[in-house]
Amino acid sequence: MPSVDVVDETFLAVPPEVVAAEFAAPAHWARWWPDLRLAVDTDRGVQGFRWTVTGALVGSMEVWLEPVLDGTVLHYFLRADPSGPDGRPAPAAPRRGAAEARRRQRAAKAVAFACKDRLEAGRAPGEPPA
Repeated sequence: MPSVDVVDETFLAVPPEVVAAEFAAPAHWARWWPDLRLAVDTDRGVQGFRWTVTGALVGSMEVWLEPVLDGTVLHYFLRADPSGPDGRPAPAAPRRGAAEARRRQRAAKAVAFACKDRLEAGRAPGEPPA
């Protein structure tokens, strides 16, 4: 089991195609995860992406986009270990791994809320997606 295991979910009141377009842009990846290098492992189109992660962490990251009502649930998964001196996974001690997981959880939620703010801009609460 990886020492950094993050799961997050956020509802966005926009169709999955709109959210998928956000995550399809590699220029966003470096801004959202500046210490990670991502390589697409699986492009599922409107259903999301799975990446291989290197850099500060070594493992996998996934965004799964689930259509729900008139919007999308953005499911986010990060399963990784810190990178060792040779670039291979070096599992963290439990306390350090838990601290890194909490930090990555907050960062994941910040990315999701930034997408939500940008993509839902101009939509009044209770109104259908624009």
